[in-house]
Amino acid sequence: MNSTLMLEVARQRTADRHEAAKKAGQRRALRKALRSQRNHAAEAAAVELPPIPDYVDGTFRGAEDKAVAESTGAAG
Repeated sequence: MNSTLMLEVARQRTADRHEAAKKAGQRRALRKALRSQRNHAAEAAAVELPPIPDYVDGTFRGAEDKAVAESTGAAG
């Protein structure tokens, strides 16, 4: 086989291996990011926060108060 041709075949194989390694790394990074996102969502869902009072005195808005607030456009 011609030496120039052998060199070109070797370069092509090397380039193919580099491309395959790059794609494998990208797939690995994508799987890691998806796993991290899934774990983070599970952790966020596990945290239960106490309800926040609607008024300064620590009370909550009743059903009749919500209806009045929605009719006046002050729904929060």
